[in-house]
Amino acid sequence: MKKQLLREFAPHMTAIIAFLLISLIYFNPMLEGKQLSQSDIRQHEGMSKEKIDYEKKTGEPVLWTNSMFGGMPTFLIGAPKPPKIFREINRIFNLMGNKRPLSFLFLYLIGFYIALIIFGVNPWLSIIGAVAFAFSTYFFMIIEAGHTSKAIAIGYMPPIIAGVYLAFRKKIILGSVITGLFLTLQLINNHLQITYYTLLIILIYGIYELVRTIREKTIKSFILSFSALLLVVLLAIGTNLTILWTTYEYGKYSIRGKSELTGDEDQTSGLDKSYATQWSYGIDETFTLLIPGFKGGSSVGSLNEKSETYKLFRDARGPAYAKQVIQGLPLYWGKQPFTSGPVYVGAVVLFFFVFGLFAYRGNLKWWLVTITILSIILAWGKNFMVLTDLFLDYFPGYNKFRTLTMILVIAEFSIPLLAFLTLQDFFAGKIRKEDFMKGIKYGLISLGGLTLIFVLLPGMFSYTGPGDDPYLTQGASAFIDALVVDRKRMLQTDALRSLILILIAASLLYICYLGKIKKEVLFSALAFLILVDMWPVDKRLLNNDDFVPKRQAQIPFQPLEADQLISQDTSLSYRVFDLTASPDPFRNTRASYFHKSLGGYHGAKMKRYQELIDFHLSRSNMAVLNMLNTKYFIIPSDEGQPQVQMNPYALGNAWFVKSFRVVDNADEEIKALSEFNPATEAIIDARYNKYLEGFIPNEDSTAYIQLINYHPDRMLYEYHCATDQLVVFSEIFYDKGWNAFIDNEIKPHFRANYILRVMVLPAGQHLLEFKFEPKSFYTGKKIAGAASIVSFLLVLFGFGLEIRNYFKTKVEKK
Repeated sequence: MKKQLLREFAPHMTAIIAFLLISLIYFNPMLEGKQLSQSDIRQHEGMSKEKIDYEKKTGEPVLWTNSMFGGMPTFLIGAPKPPKIFREINRIFNLMGNKRPLSFLFLYLIGFYIALIIFGVNPWLSIIGAVAFAFSTYFFMIIEAGHTSKAIAIGYMPPIIAGVYLAFRKKIILGSVITGLFLTLQLINNHLQITYYTLLIILIYGIYELVRTIREKTIKSFILSFSALLLVVLLAIGTNLTILWTTYEYGKYSIRGKSELTGDEDQTSGLDKSYATQWSYGIDETFTLLIPGFKGGSSVGSLNEKSETYKLFRDARGPAYAKQVIQGLPLYWGKQPFTSGPVYVGAVVLFFFVFGLFAYRGNLKWWLVTITILSIILAWGKNFMVLTDLFLDYFPGYNKFRTLTMILVIAEFSIPLLAFLTLQDFFAGKIRKEDFMKGIKYGLISLGGLTLIFVLLPGMFSYTGPGDDPYLTQGASAFIDALVVDRKRMLQTDALRSLILILIAASLLYICYLGKIKKEVLFSALAFLILVDMWPVDKRLLNNDDFVPKRQAQIPFQPLEADQLISQDTSLSYRVFDLTASPDPFRNTRASYFHKSLGGYHGAKMKRYQELIDFHLSRSNMAVLNMLNTKYFIIPSDEGQPQVQMNPYALGNAWFVKSFRVVDNADEEIKALSEFNPATEAIIDARYNKYLEGFIPNEDSTAYIQLINYHPDRMLYEYHCATDQLVVFSEIFYDKGWNAFIDNEIKPHFRANYILRVMVLPAGQHLLEFKFEPKSFYTGKKIAGAASIVSFLLVLFGFGLEIRNYFKTKVEKK
């Protein structure tokens, strides 16, 4: 029995070892102690610096930060910690969390391997299938950028879906437990867009499954499976309630929520359509799934010394300059604002997918074809608004997400899955001769024919795009002409490359079908061919040059002289506006790393703050800058170096105003900020009239208020006034957690000046404290703790039952 167990588990152990080796070889600079330099990780270091510093200092979670956009919750900067049980399981799957980026690739591999095993694919073939999935180029692009939560969420996606399949295929308990476990782990990493796409895949599968059960009159088993899955989904949500509740609550106040401003036809209940569809895949750009260089590759790509662009600059400025220039060229000529590279699933895998369209007769085919087509069309975004409008307007939650091209992760899952389900049937001898010949024929005609056309007729495209316009405006037409030649050559070369790979894949499959080579030989050949196909393309996007010494990676920003001068100010709280930030203050967290900044970088900043940027901060409205306590500006000197400029008119942490003006709505409120003096007047929405009843402004020359203690979640003020006074605070208003206490007694505060806090203070000398204590966090944490215990016991029960049944079956057979 021991020998049998070893024989059965040998492929799984081999898979784990192989996946670790593949990951280590690809990311071999890690052996030298180097780390990957990731732009979004650097941005995250900036936005989370205050939160991390205070957490180290106090040992308590910090739920608010004033280091970015004047102030915002930290829920989407660093997600609240999940219950410890599943946090540790998550760390195990991520190789204890300290082996990044190696762990991301390993998770891609092991996640799809588990899925293929559940879908019934031979373990040895599943190893190859896992490689085919994991090496899809988009997955490497997000690693290079530093989209860590997205990478982990993608790794957990395949086993979640496979668990659902298993639950509907007679193993209700095991399938449900697998889905529940991996959904819990995916939610822990808080990338709801990937979770949304995962659930969309499951929804469509569920529809197909429902139709099947109705036809087969097994609706009772469908209801049973659905109920079990619903239970584990609810437990997964409960275990992550702290994350989900705080995110949901804040989402209504962020740019993902609906604006109160009127007159914007582009507005949905979430993101503006123009913003949501900004990153839309071009319709012809879909060919990158087959030919990686179809649209030139990356917006900042490199060429070799044989390129036309190199020759142009070599002749004009010399070889040294030319070598430097060709390392960062705008090779991409598609319609997206910019891109890190193409979404390429592999010519070999795509051939087996098309082969499967004709050769595979399993009942999963049309589900996989449906989600593939749907994801491709939805990725077109603004280039196919008929379907995009439908989803943005009517599909709950869809309009909360930007970068619609991300939905191609669905195709990157479905294409290799159908390909390897087909290969499984081929190796099992289940494919009929006529279906096999049809699959080979149409696979070669469609994909081989397309690539051949692009090889022979590359001149059918212009090879220019919107990104070239700035260069043409500057008169750099010779540069663009050289780029056009190189882009054309790239498409032609990659098309030929894909054609050759398709021909080799088809030939190997056909030779094996004829019995000329053994299946084991084809296994090895396929593994080698897929790696030859994918590895070099991935290396274009993420390679050894992206690694830097560990010390360099751990210091994301070096302080400027301007930062050092500002840091000499010992005031408890003030804000800095860095006008030297690149590309602009609102897409850079360098200042947030050192100061409490007006700028920052985040895809879910507060909606009202974004509107303040659009209407006032971008137009340098000094009244608004003063009310935000902008004490320092960092501006470029005459020599172009950053220098400090102090603002003597910054209004401080809080101030009494002599009068207030009530406006009827958000439109009037934001407009009023163009014509008021924040030092003496407050603009207040009519909805807050109840807080002003009976209050009459009365100037008090002896009144004062000052901040005496600062913590991001707690701000303590001391004040004195002879009569009731209206005070405005230079802090961002967010009523889902901030409470005001006067001498430890809670008192109401409300909003003024579109985004700030304001309250009526009673006369006398008092202590006033603002505390951030969101119910969604503290109550959610308690519920999550209880749900995690139930979830973990269910996981133990499910796997324990499966192990018992496994050994029971072995004993009975013996």
